[in-house]
Amino acid sequence: MTARTRSWSALFALCLGFFMVMLDVSIVNIAVPSMVRELGTDLTTVIWVTSVYLLAYAVPILPAGRLGDRLGPKRVFVAGLLVFTAASLWCGLSGSVETLIVARAVQGFGAALLTPQTTAFITHLFPPDERGPAMGAWGSVAGLAMITGPVLGGVLVDRLGWEWIFFANVPVGLLALTLTVFLVPDWRPGNSHRFDIPGILLFGAGLVCVVFGIQNGQTYDWGTVVAGIGVFPIIGTGLLLLGIFVLWQRANRREPLLPLRIFRHRDFSLGAASAVMVGFAMTSMLLLLVIYVQSVLGLSPADAGLLIAPLAVVSGSVAPFAGRLSDRVNPKYLLMFGLLSLGCGLGVVSLVIIPASSPQALIPGLLLCGLGVGFTFSPMSNVTLNAVERSLVGSASGIFNTARQVGGVLGSAAVGVLVQTRTGEAAALTDAVKTTFLLPVGVLFLGLLCSAGMRAGQRRPIGRHRSPDRMTVTR
Repeated sequence: MTARTRSWSALFALCLGFFMVMLDVSIVNIAVPSMVRELGTDLTTVIWVTSVYLLAYAVPILPAGRLGDRLGPKRVFVAGLLVFTAASLWCGLSGSVETLIVARAVQGFGAALLTPQTTAFITHLFPPDERGPAMGAWGSVAGLAMITGPVLGGVLVDRLGWEWIFFANVPVGLLALTLTVFLVPDWRPGNSHRFDIPGILLFGAGLVCVVFGIQNGQTYDWGTVVAGIGVFPIIGTGLLLLGIFVLWQRANRREPLLPLRIFRHRDFSLGAASAVMVGFAMTSMLLLLVIYVQSVLGLSPADAGLLIAPLAVVSGSVAPFAGRLSDRVNPKYLLMFGLLSLGCGLGVVSLVIIPASSPQALIPGLLLCGLGVGFTFSPMSNVTLNAVERSLVGSASGIFNTARQVGGVLGSAAVGVLVQTRTGEAAALTDAVKTTFLLPVGVLFLGLLCSAGMRAGQRRPIGRHRSPDRMTVTR
């Protein structure tokens, strides 16, 4: 086996684990109506099954990258796979929504452990002139998983029950674990990093307060939650903690969780902002579609998944082409095209949303969305991570992943607060979904403005050409 073949074989094993993790961001959406019914709970509580996963995924990503630098990315990746797979089994066995939420939090933590190791290995396994296609493949996996989730989840929920969207992870996780052990090299960067504990606590607590306040505000009628503490003070506390977090990152002269100097790179800052907006739009879009087609149009989970299948097919077909093209064409323009197509597709979908609409009327808009997704993830990761110098690429990949998950958390919270009060009448729920669809469209427009502001004219490789076995990654 040649060195190039070994590199791509290792990347396949890593991407299999990453695909499973990204799949679980979206696969739960298709099961939301079934969970509400079978667990005897409400929409707001079930949406926490998605939100807590994204929260537990987003907060530990940056320190998990540093842990990989210290102990070795392969070891941390394997640990993440074990936690994720075991938690998936726990999710499927959960008999109550409270147990399921706790299990999902553990699953999200496992996802956070393994995700940053995938991008670290790309910089190790591939020399700079071959890194574009590898990063494109990685980005394609993220996009494909996000829209494959509802398709696969619909079949599993309809035929076997919602528990099987989690049970299905167990054999896939064991396969990914086996392939990782045999195909991925035990590389150790040997960097002994400090862990910014105050930064981790401030960021995590701030994000939890903001998401809890937004998502549960309507439940408490935007009034008192407990012991005289209201929803708005909770949100305000979260924003204050996030502000203190930024100040602490500026004051921390050792190894801050979020090195602010990285945001001096214009393209990276705009790319991270675009990642937040894409995460927001993708999560909210899929959740809204599932609620509408199942609760209003009366489709079964399997039929709902099949309705979304054209989006997955188009995205999966286009993404590899977009990844290769982003090495030849300025990726900024590919990203702009992707965001514009995705936004227009959502606009077309929102126009045909009525209580008596035909499911087939959604397909043209979904096809346009698929084209947009296929042209978004690979160019976005390429232009963002290629904007920084070699010494910051580890931090850049961690921040980029975190940004996308934070966007997803905010997207699920926003959908929860905007549609949870109108789950009774079909007409009222349709009106809520139609109105809420304007939110991801507006967010994508902001992402389009960010991508238009990128320079990205002269792309520089992430570091000089070195032999793959001598590369190191610094976070």
